[in-house]
Amino acid sequence: MMNLKNPCDPILVVDDEESILLSVDTILQMAGMNNVITCSDSRQVLSIVERNSPSVVLLDLNMPHVNGEAIIEKLSAHYPRIPIVVITGRIDAETAVDCLKSGAADYIVKPVDEERLLATIRKTLRSGELRDSKSDSTSSTGDKIIRPECFSHIITQSPKLIEIFEYLESIASTSEPVLVRGETGTGKELIARAIHNLSGRKGEFVAVNVAGLDDNVFSDTLFGHVKGAFTGADIQRSGLIERAAEGTLFLDEIGDLSPASQVKLLRLLQEHEYMPLGQDSLRRSSARIITSTHVDIWDLQRRNIFRKDLHYRLRTHRVLMPPLRDRKEDLPLLLDHFIDKASDSLLKNRPNRPPELLTLLETYTFPGNVRELQAMVFDAVAQHKNGTLSMIVFREHMARMKQLEADEQTIHFADITGTTNEYAGSPASFKSLETLPSIKQATKMLIEEAMERADNNQSIAASLLGISQQALSKRLKNLSQEK
Repeated sequence: MMNLKNPCDPILVVDDEESILLSVDTILQMAGMNNVITCSDSRQVLSIVERNSPSVVLLDLNMPHVNGEAIIEKLSAHYPRIPIVVITGRIDAETAVDCLKSGAADYIVKPVDEERLLATIRKTLRSGELRDSKSDSTSSTGDKIIRPECFSHIITQSPKLIEIFEYLESIASTSEPVLVRGETGTGKELIARAIHNLSGRKGEFVAVNVAGLDDNVFSDTLFGHVKGAFTGADIQRSGLIERAAEGTLFLDEIGDLSPASQVKLLRLLQEHEYMPLGQDSLRRSSARIITSTHVDIWDLQRRNIFRKDLHYRLRTHRVLMPPLRDRKEDLPLLLDHFIDKASDSLLKNRPNRPPELLTLLETYTFPGNVRELQAMVFDAVAQHKNGTLSMIVFREHMARMKQLEADEQTIHFADITGTTNEYAGSPASFKSLETLPSIKQATKMLIEEAMERADNNQSIAASLLGISQQALSKRLKNLSQEK
């Protein structure tokens, strides 16, 4: 039983104003809630939550670096069981409704009233305890996946994805829309297919990428047309929404949808009705809608590019896919899977992978995620000629991507300042240091960090530092002599 006066799990308070943090902390401490963590830097919230698993998060909306809405989105996706209470200085109904729709459990208006704060926290803790007890009573096996066969097409051992699987099992039987967010190549369509498999719906899973479709093409693709609806419409054609009847319609890259198409999609979601081109009578739809995007729809909404009402309808249920760099425990499984797949596809004997290959890949950020890893492996297997997979393809690909990233940073720096710089990186990592390290100390720290990331492999560490292995070996020798 949770102690509502002083819960075992901490209460996390996030606000960039130190005076607010002190005020809230004092109120909670005086009420006997001694387990409190305060945070003034919104960039640290996710790491704090991951380490401490708070019982409730009190969150300011307007903060530098990462705003409150973005944090709510991420916490709701990754930690749906942790309740969020928003602290806001904006006293309007629209803000309150937006907070609740985006995943917050409640809100408090600044200046913080002591009685309102304590009542809200106790109510939120009590709701969380009730939800957890219901969850425990409905599953004798705890948080295990009930239907693992529905996720067999997703290669993973990541706790983050396992938690997403558990969430999908809980919402799969509903007919409400699901919004899947994530970077390119993270497997958003695989997640949509898993939801369809879990749902038990009788119809097909139908996928379409709506990026770049103008309103006429979008309408024709989804809703179809009758004969004579436009020049060239010689026969009647059913749309994908009809093909997905009693099934699932997956709309990929929904963030690129035109304003006119957004209106039609909103009607489909709200009324379950649509109208084929050239027809006056409405038809009913029984398809479930799942959408995905790699862009920040909150940002599009703020810029009036994406309709707020459509956004809220799409995100009744939401999933945020972690990038590959945040689930590197999956690299061994994915690497072996793609080597097997490439070997079969290319009709080649399966090559062995060199033991240092995994270490090399663990140092890479994978901007293209799982899809990029698959392309790298297929390219390497296609070029390999002996029993062991060559690392050259991987090194060359990573070097090209590193150079592209450096070029983009330089161009961005030049756009902002009107000048160019050989290194356009941010000095933010030094801002927290009261005294700057010397060049010698910084070089030593950089080499040690590269060696740690490379698991003491000098060749990999040298590539991370952008120097030759011989140069790194010489620097390591000098460092060892100085000790």
